[in-house]
Amino acid sequence: MKTIRFYADENLPRAIIEELRQLDYDVLTSYEAQQANKSISDENVLKFAQERNKIIITLNRDDFVSLHQQGEAHSGIIICKDDQDYKGQVQLIDEFILQDDRSLQGRLIRIKKQNQKGTSVKVFTIQEY
Repeated sequence: MKTIRFYADENLPRAIIEELRQLDYDVLTSYEAQQANKSISDENVLKFAQERNKIIITLNRDDFVSLHQQGEAHSGIIICKDDQDYKGQVQLIDEFILQDDRSLQGRLIRIKKQNQKGTSVKVFTIQEY
């Protein structure tokens, strides 16, 4: 099991969770933690993950970027793209984690998809806030 531990909020597609688990990441879902479908605020989702030393992984860009920019303490936030290339996103996350030896504590990483100049091929990139 890899040392990175994720907490997937209830809007994260199951396919991303399964791809992460195939790469041997520890992923706790909000459903498994009995935290889903309870109208829990994003601030409390972040606090729940922080208390368990888990990195939030979500599609919810606006709210978690806002919490991060407000200085809320967290073990890390990864915001995925609402795109069905789940495997591509997870591969980029895995490469980023393996190449960047710094902790994700207090960091926000966002997956973006951009067109390559001169081609119709789109690739995922990382933006850090």
